Amino acid sequence: MLKIAYHPIYSHPLPEGHRFPMLKYELLPKQLLHEGTCIEDNFFEPVKMLNENPILAVHDANYFYDLLNITLDQRAARKIGFPLSELLIEREIIIADGTIKASEYALKYGIAMNIAGGTHHAYTNRGEAFCMLNDQAIGARFLLNNGLVKKVLIVDLDVHQGNGTAEIFNNDSAVFTFSMHGKNNYPFKKEQSDLDIELDNNVGDSEYLSILKKMLPQLIEKEQPDFIYYLSGVDVIATDKLGKLSLTIEGCKQRDQFVLEICKSQNIPVMCSMGGGYSPDIKVIVGAHANTYRLAQDIFF
Repeated sequence: MLKIAYHPIYSHPLPEGHRFPMLKYELLPKQLLHEGTCIEDNFFEPVKMLNENPILAVHDANYFYDLLNITLDQRAARKIGFPLSELLIEREIIIADGTIKASEYALKYGIAMNIAGGTHHAYTNRGEAFCMLNDQAIGARFLLNNGLVKKVLIVDLDVHQGNGTAEIFNNDSAVFTFSMHGKNNYPFKKEQSDLDIELDNNVGDSEYLSILKKMLPQLIEKEQPDFIYYLSGVDVIATDKLGKLSLTIEGCKQRDQFVLEICKSQNIPVMCSMGGGYSPDIKVIVGAHANTYRLAQDIFF
């Protein structure tokens, strides 16, 4: 059964006019239930972790406790882009728990998802761009530290480079970081992933899919991962306000289909976090994310 992490706290109240589309976290599960892609049993509710060790295995303790106590200095807080509050930090911890538990479900069922997550701009000791705790890094380190896997591949197809993830796993041979992203987009100072593919503005479906279909099978053959984290950001779509690429919704769907089919055919468990999506029409964001869940059901179950 497809297991999906979701908690009502994911849809966090923001000031009016804030550019982050928080509403998608509320609408996406409703859409999946409404159309029959999912039933209530597909969803599980993560919790606020009482054991902080999985977070501290990735993030600097001073940084984490500054977050927890809302004592980050103003400059560091501004870089995150959300008004900091106890509720927001609780949300972030619950998202990380969702990714850890979804990772365990993926080992059991082949795939699992988190309605939120993909917080790949969170570094060891700082947050930025709506990311505070790096959920997939926390999940990967949890699986490795508990001897559940030996080699992790992170496939980051959000339009923005996974700079925090690259920094966290720099010189860590147990985790291979692959980021395919817009060259002329945030972050303007990139980190070095194990493999970065930088795309020019306005790259469309055929070029994007051609590169991905060439590179990902080669990577899997070379690295032999026994677990994949997939960051399936939908900010690659042409209508995205922060994207600069030109994929159609169908092209984005074909991207997801290729990644999930290769995981299934190679028998590699995959855990998916949603990542970004900033199209002006919330229905476009929700529809593009929903495609990932529809494909997961079709391919794996």
